[in-house]
Amino acid sequence: MAEAGLFRRILPSPPAIEFASPEGKCLFSDALHNGTMEGFFKLISYFQTQSEPAYCGLATLSVVLNALAIDPGRKWKGPWRWFDESMLDCCEPLEKIKAEGITFGKVACLAHCAGAKVEAFRANQSTVDDFRKHVVQCTSSEDCHLVVSYSRKLFKQTGSGHFSPIGGYHSGKDMVLILDVARFKYPPHWVPLELLWEAMNTVDKATGCLRGFMLISRFQKASSSLYTLSCRHESWLSMVKYLIDDVPIILKSGSLGDAPSVLLLLIKSLPAKAGDFIKWFAEVRRQEEGQSRISKEEKERLALKEEVLQQVYETELYKVVKNVLSSANSCCTNFSFPNNKDFLPEIAATVCCQGAALLTGKVGGKEEFCCKSTSVKCFTTNGNGPTTIISGTVVSDGKEQGVDMLVPVSPTKSSCCHSGLSNGVAIHPASDNVLTVLLLALPPRTWLDIEDKSLLAEIQGLVSTENLPDVLQHEVLHLRRQFDFLKRCKNNEVDDDPILPPHSQPF
Repeated sequence: MAEAGLFRRILPSPPAIEFASPEGKCLFSDALHNGTMEGFFKLISYFQTQSEPAYCGLATLSVVLNALAIDPGRKWKGPWRWFDESMLDCCEPLEKIKAEGITFGKVACLAHCAGAKVEAFRANQSTVDDFRKHVVQCTSSEDCHLVVSYSRKLFKQTGSGHFSPIGGYHSGKDMVLILDVARFKYPPHWVPLELLWEAMNTVDKATGCLRGFMLISRFQKASSSLYTLSCRHESWLSMVKYLIDDVPIILKSGSLGDAPSVLLLLIKSLPAKAGDFIKWFAEVRRQEEGQSRISKEEKERLALKEEVLQQVYETELYKVVKNVLSSANSCCTNFSFPNNKDFLPEIAATVCCQGAALLTGKVGGKEEFCCKSTSVKCFTTNGNGPTTIISGTVVSDGKEQGVDMLVPVSPTKSSCCHSGLSNGVAIHPASDNVLTVLLLALPPRTWLDIEDKSLLAEIQGLVSTENLPDVLQHEVLHLRRQFDFLKRCKNNEVDDDPILPPHSQPF
């Protein structure tokens, strides 16, 4: 016998006031007149209903990211770059979110991953008065939006934990407008601010931590173009512990020799799967009929990645790291990409399957993608240097999908046959390059336990960011902010888990 299902819920009032009710309209009019509905119009322009019962965090973030006009750096469907719930999987598999929901820390992680600026506060890290100030700040501006994580029970609503954006504030009544993304259940509604604070000051049983709120805005410049730290794999915890706790102990040891000896010692001591901690990004796209070249916008985004890549290769630190890795026995270091993915032919099959899953919105799903064929193409566009595209055909449920990946490459005088390119004119990010960036991104205090002042000065000269070119410096400082966020997560100052930024597919 078929189940009847549920058609909406009656909004308990009080304490809530429905947005579309006569009283709700009066509250809106007053708040608009007082200037605390400024963020509402951007949010409502991109407002959406969560597509799954447990997708409230993903839907909320999609609304806010689109309202802030943050470019995801990759296509959603057709030619359009747009944030959709299916694209927010960098910190947690979608299947897991669909089954279990998402935690406060993971939503903060996703916002970082998408390239937003995030300030997250648990209820025990703020006060109701400070929360009110943040509400006024965000509702009086189009440039910042406030997301709340709260328990529905205090509003006499069914369900438990929930995420939604705040759309406005009425100072006279001290009420906030919750733009509930579960519109199939409850419409947008006004609630007393102090009651919302109490609803945030509740424990999420999944983490044992209090709920809270976060301020989400956009950076003046793109947060990252090529590299990101990753918390998708559980190994991030051991890597953060190693860099924070173990490295200082190693550096306090007696005679360390010279800088290459120090780096070799640190590399050989890396925990297992250290290469999963930092990734490089490449843009993926569907193969369109007749599309064999790249657009002007794609070329511009690729050029920025290539500029960062070239600047890494030109650092003195890269030269030292490259020599250290060349001299080290490969079995003695844990820093490499999974499955020999320093080589483009090995990357091709995996990326095409990942890209197809990403572009069809089936990341983390049960569907399996089998790579039928791949090819690596390198060609020159309008005399602007080589462009590398990995093309592949993947099969799922008997249907074929063509996928392209735009690979950032950097000119080199030496032969690069190892990269899989037939002309040997360019190289893409590899372990030595990525490890160089990770070392640059470590906090300066990391090296202060070196007792030999001459050696300390040598190391500091290699890892200093002061004289880096602007583009690379911006990239490194972003990674450093990510590392600080991960450190706070490890110490339970934010929550359970964190980070990654925008763009497309990590390697």
